[in-house]
Amino acid sequence: MQRNFDKWIKSFKRSICDYKYYADFEKVYRNVDSIKVELNILNSLVGSKNIEADFDALLKKYPEVLKCIPILLAVRSREIYAIDADGEYSFNFQKMNYTVSEYKDFMRKTGLFGLISQRLISNLVDYVTGVEVGLDSNGRKNRGGHLMEALVESHIQKAGFSKGKDYFKEMKLSDIEKRWGLDLSSVSNKGKTEKRFDFVIFKGGVVYGIEANFYASGGSKLNETARSYKTLAIESRGIDGFTFVWFTDGQGWKHARSNLEEAFDTFENLYCINDLENGILSKLFKD
Repeated sequence: MQRNFDKWIKSFKRSICDYKYYADFEKVYRNVDSIKVELNILNSLVGSKNIEADFDALLKKYPEVLKCIPILLAVRSREIYAIDADGEYSFNFQKMNYTVSEYKDFMRKTGLFGLISQRLISNLVDYVTGVEVGLDSNGRKNRGGHLMEALVESHIQKAGFSKGKDYFKEMKLSDIEKRWGLDLSSVSNKGKTEKRFDFVIFKGGVVYGIEANFYASGGSKLNETARSYKTLAIESRGIDGFTFVWFTDGQGWKHARSNLEEAFDTFENLYCINDLENGILSKLFKD
């Protein structure tokens, strides 16, 4: 049956964000728990009237509290570089590499002494929990990239396939060739390119190499992706026992629709989430 591109692209989703997309609280709690003891020791400085002297005494008795300091500045690093008119420093927060006086300069100049002593915060554990949530928001892009894969995989499983038995994740071309005796040199530039498919399904004597992605916003990458997968589809046509399948979606494609339409017109195994919801896998892999 002839498909209509305009109707097809109108079904594209605005978003596929699930409830855990926004913050990975399990990761946040793990990160906070890993330094909770040291943070509670530092809590003794909250509201200090003589914080520099108290920090001096605390650091000499509990030097391990140093490892908490970078996260107070929303930095995930064991070292922090700083330079001003007084000099250039690369502070190590795992093992002291400067004097206590120089670490006090760091705390003063970064504003951490003021934050802690002026009771702008009441509890460093709560404060760091908030910092961790903020830093974790940077991981949304990575989580978003996996959401489409997770969605496609859920439909693969619903279609009756078993991981490691008749479907595989992130499988290299070379591994496909070894496992099923295929010659994929036409899609690997004669073995010079080691491509990896998001999923590989083996059904009815045919290996299906599957890519899955979702684009919520536009950009040059979409045009590159459409051209690349169009070429891959063309190159794979002559391979007996191999079929390329692409699942994609997202409003971002409306900014790159011409390239997507070319791919759509080039090969039939290009599908969206709506196709998945309407049982395309059962039709594609019917006995």
